[in-house]
Amino acid sequence: MVMPRAKRPALAAEGRRRNLEQLVQLGASLRQSRIRRKWTQDDLAKRAGVSRSSASRIERGLGGGQTLDSWQRLALAAGTSLVVKLQRDPLADTADAGHLAIQELVLRLGRRAGFPRSFELATRPAEPWRSTDVGLRDDRRRVLILCECWNTFGDIGAAARSSGRKLAEAAEYAAAIWGRQPHRIAGCWIVRATRRNRELVRRYPEIFTSRFPGSSRGWVAALTQGVDAPIEPGLAWCDIDATRLIPWRRTMTDVKATPTRIQG
Repeated sequence: MVMPRAKRPALAAEGRRRNLEQLVQLGASLRQSRIRRKWTQDDLAKRAGVSRSSASRIERGLGGGQTLDSWQRLALAAGTSLVVKLQRDPLADTADAGHLAIQELVLRLGRRAGFPRSFELATRPAEPWRSTDVGLRDDRRRVLILCECWNTFGDIGAAARSSGRKLAEAAEYAAAIWGRQPHRIAGCWIVRATRRNRELVRRYPEIFTSRFPGSSRGWVAALTQGVDAPIEPGLAWCDIDATRLIPWRRTMTDVKATPTRIQG
């Protein structure tokens, strides 16, 4: 459906109205900043290197004809700064779209594998803000799988500690599901295979190998085919578009090679 275009006169009128509102608000804010410092308009203008008439017009809400340079210099002289930005485009994707795409992939694979799934699973029910990205339940084998999805890394150490805490906290959740029956909790990182992420893993092979000793191929099979998940934590790549999982090859030689892709 094609949205009708707004008439130009209506757009012009709305633009003028919004401009006047913002000019008045900005001018009043600048005036208050000047008064707090017990300055005259001449004092402010001299500090900013603009004419007194420019400062006066801006304070009175008539600064629409002034340059951004004049506005910024006056704001900086008054101890603040001018910030100009467009509001968020309603057609733009969400800020965490890349992360959501990986979660969507894992949830879809989990559904195909027959696992009950949870988006943002609270590992500590009393504190729902502490959650893992995706929780998968293998009820036949009584395995709770926690999947952490990474679009990009900020602090590897903090991320590893967070994942370890969530695995420990999930014990209470798993016990509530299966009670005293034998069960276990397994964890896997799903990482977008960007150049930056691959270089990071390649740069610290001992850290990632020791943190994720579980078979990556085994983890990909568990998530795509529903087979028993490896006992040890693992790491698997997802492609850039978050449409399939790719096993992580550990050796430096294999990491540089093109990995075999497994369709999700």
